[in-house]
This record gives sequence, structure tokens and C-alpha cells, in this order.
Amino acid sequence: MPKEKYDPPDPRRCYSIMPADEAASGKKSYWAELEISGRVRSLSSSLWTLSHLTALHINDNNLSRIPPDIAKLPHLAYLNLSSNKLRSLPAELGNMVSLRELLLNNNLLRVLPYELGRLFQLQTLGLKGNPLSPDILNLYQEPDGTRKLLNYMLDNLAVHPEQLPQRPWITLKERDQTRPTAVFTVMCYNVLCDKYATRQLYAYCPSWALNWEYRKKGIMEEITSCDADIISLQEVETEQYYTMFLDTLKQRGYDGYFCPKSRAKLVSEQERKHVDGCAVFFKTDKFTLVQKHTVEFNQVALANSEGSEVMLNRVMTKDNIGVAVLLEVNKDLFSEGGKPPQERQLILVANAHMHWDPEYSDVKLVQTMMFLSELKSIAEKASGDPSSIPIVLCADLNSLPDSGVVEYLSNGGVAETHKDFKELRYNDCLTNFSCSAKNGPSNGSVTHSFQLKSAYDGSQMPYTNYTYDFKGVIDYIFFSRTHMSVLGLLGPLDSQWLSDNSVTGCPHPHVPSDHFSLLAQLELHAPPPHPLNPLNGLHLPVHSGMMIKA
Repeated sequence: MPKEKYDPPDPRRCYSIMPADEAASGKKSYWAELEISGRVRSLSSSLWTLSHLTALHINDNNLSRIPPDIAKLPHLAYLNLSSNKLRSLPAELGNMVSLRELLLNNNLLRVLPYELGRLFQLQTLGLKGNPLSPDILNLYQEPDGTRKLLNYMLDNLAVHPEQLPQRPWITLKERDQTRPTAVFTVMCYNVLCDKYATRQLYAYCPSWALNWEYRKKGIMEEITSCDADIISLQEVETEQYYTMFLDTLKQRGYDGYFCPKSRAKLVSEQERKHVDGCAVFFKTDKFTLVQKHTVEFNQVALANSEGSEVMLNRVMTKDNIGVAVLLEVNKDLFSEGGKPPQERQLILVANAHMHWDPEYSDVKLVQTMMFLSELKSIAEKASGDPSSIPIVLCADLNSLPDSGVVEYLSNGGVAETHKDFKELRYNDCLTNFSCSAKNGPSNGSVTHSFQLKSAYDGSQMPYTNYTYDFKGVIDYIFFSRTHMSVLGLLGPLDSQWLSDNSVTGCPHPHVPSDHFSLLAQLELHAPPPHPLNPLNGLHLPVHSGMMIKA
């Protein structure tokens, strides 16, 4: 049942007529309820233009049918059709998902459209005094019968077998033919782990379409059809990583690395199987694994708390993690614009899932800062100069494009006074994660040294997370703009299709997760040859005024 409180209309309805002088002076009235009475036999089509209505009382009339146009009143929370002569209901009634109370008592209804099962927010369904079939009435009369009946209808509602329309490929630029470059694709996808796919959270989805055995086929189909060279997944359950994801993708030429959330260390072996985490897969004919790393944000928070209570009480208590793999790009991937580079080319691929709660914008921002600080350490240890290793960062940041998290990643820093810190005292420990603070005054900002750019801009993907309550962009692919450019992207699912098929949220029988996958084609520019001795097998770029000793 919905958690939010619903106050039904006051049965003691009072009406007042605006005085003529107020009407003449142009005073506006606002009313969200409408009552129609008087043994009415048919309804005027102008009624369906009153789309602002939240309550409609058309009980105690002589209506024998309700037209499908009633669905043009999308904000109705209360609809009373009792004591009419209705023999049937339009299937479109099931599209009125704002309804909390639907009264159909004392009519002539023998059957109900299964589309009523879509009314997942309905709290009261009045069916008394109708010649309904015994199986419907028996279910309805059970304890919590309204919910059981609606679930039964939703689970048995026929789903059109039509396939999803293909998402468009958006070409942004052509490959550079003048110099050697490596082109590869990167996928970022939150697969919605089984533990979170509940009817409590996704009441609009049939239970069979929430079932993992059903959803996993659609998820693997999405992953394999994209055929990305690098795949970053969030919300992968530990057992499913080993029994399904790794097993299936190894057969397709991938290797992978996975780590569950920190709580996996604290639970029983049986429970550990269902702890979710982050996974990165890569095609072994294009990349070779050099190193793999896990970043546990609660451990980083503990080590850098500097006595900060908010760091200990808000950040350390969240068990989110990130993973990173350092990969060597196989030289035959550089196939255009002349000879492949002589130097060994590394790339750091990172994947993270930040805390979900909108009330903890500070935690998301600090987690992102900790992650980039750790990625910098990984790159420094691998090459001595973190700027020489390009980075691809995939993440479910649980943060919108106008958030402090995205500002920090995109602009290279964020003010210590940013509103997302909620005026909490993080200042002392934030300097541990800031580039500028380590090299001089912080100037009131927390910065990072990676020059990152989002593969998708604001216009190309209107939403990556699509539920009834929330539709927005919270998943991202960032890359080093100094080393790479984006050639193309997988665009959004057609919004008209979602509308035409009354998809109020995902998962859906045709969409296996509440997130849509991101897919970007990136072009990596080979480093110019340097007449220097390699350091740890790597050549470092020459910076003016800087001496490098072999």
C-alpha cells in the first residue's frame, strides 16, 4: 500500500456562490472538486477538459456507461461512481494512477477490466451491491482484499508482445584519421538487484515481471546486445555475479572484477550471497588486466575523519563501495592513422554506486571526493604522474546534473560552502581529498586533478532512472577530456512509446530495471612518443619546467 497519507474529501461538502460584484471585479475561484447530480443519464464532453480536478462525485445518477475520456482527468484521487446503472467500465480507467479512492458500489457490474490492476495507489475500492463473479468477490472480501484483487488483476493483465523500439544511436563526431587512436565502447548500467525489486517499491509492476528469473533474461539481453568493450554494472548480487554475469560474459570473451558492499563482511555466508556490489567487465582481446582495486568508502571515511562527527556519523555508516581496474590497451586496438604507439598505454576504469537517499547530498559529495582521491593514488602508484593515465568513470551517483557531485566532477572542484554540504562541518577532513589543499591554500574549494567530461550532456538523455515517483538523470559516464573524446552515444527510449503504452514507471514487462543503460563510444588518443627512458614501463609526458629522472 502507498505510504503517503491520503485525506479523502469531506463528506459534508459546502458550496458557496461568488457574489456578483466579486465576479465583476475579475476575482478568480479555484475548485478541485466537482459534484454532478440530478439523475443524469450522460455526461458532457466538456467535463473532460477540467484536468485540474482531484475529486469527482457523480454518484446517484442514471449513468449506464463511462466514456474512455475519463482518463483525461489524470489528477483525480477520488472518483465516486456509486449508485448508477453501469454495466461495464472502460479499460482506460486503469491509466488513472493517481486514484486513491474508487467507489463503484450499487451498479450492474458483472466483470471488471484487468487494467484496474494498474491503480497501484488505490486504497479504497467500493464494489458492494454488484453482481460480480464469485471468484472476484471472494478475493475482494478477504483481509486486505482490495490490494489482493488489484495484484491479481495486474498479474493477469495481458501484456502486448510488441518489442521495445530501438534506442537511437547518436553520432557526435567521426574518428580522427590523422593519428593513431583506439576506439572502444563503454556501458554503464544499474541492473536493479533482486533484493530491491519488491512490490512495496514497484507496485505498478506485475510480480512476475519483478521476478529475477524473468528479469535476468532481459538484463543479459540488454548487456549482450550493446556488446560494449567495457561494462560497468551496479547492484550486482554476489551470487549472481559468479553464477550468471561472469559465467555468461566469459563465454563472450570478457573477464571481470567484482566487489560487494562493505556489509558483506558482517553477515552470514548465506546472506552474503545476496549483498550487491559493483562489477567491471572488459574484453580480453582489447584490454589486459594490470591491477584491480576496491575502495570502501566507510574505511576511507574512518581513516580521514580528523575527529569530524559528521564524517563518522553520516559518511562512515554508509557501506557503499567503488571498484577500479587498471587496464593495458592492446596495441592492435590502435588501427587507424599510422603505426600503433610504442609505449604501453594504460587506462583506469572506475565504477561506483553512491548512497541513495536525497537527504544525504553531503554524503554523496564526500563519497565522490573520496573515490577520486583514491583513484589519484592508484594512478600515482602506477605511473608517478596520475595525469598520464586516462580515466573512465562510470557511476550511479544518485545525483542530478545540477548537484554538487556533478559540479565537482565536471568543473574540477566545488566550494566548501556548497549547499549540498548542508552547512555541516566537513572542512577539516575535506582537505585530505583536495588537490589544491595539498599543494597550497585551498581558496575555499575542494578540487581534483582529473579533467573529466560527461559523455552525455543534458539534452541527450532526459532520464536514466525511470520510476513513478522519480524520473531523472543519476547515472553517468565521465572520461578524461585531455586524452579522449566521445564519438557517439546510445540515445533515450522513445518517450512517445512510454506514453502510448501507459508505462508509468520501470521495471516493466519490457524493461527489466528501473534504470536505462548508458553506452558511449570513446576515442583514445595515443600518447606522443617521448625520447625518455621509461619509468616503471611507462613514459611520462614532458611538462615545461619539470625534470624527470629515469
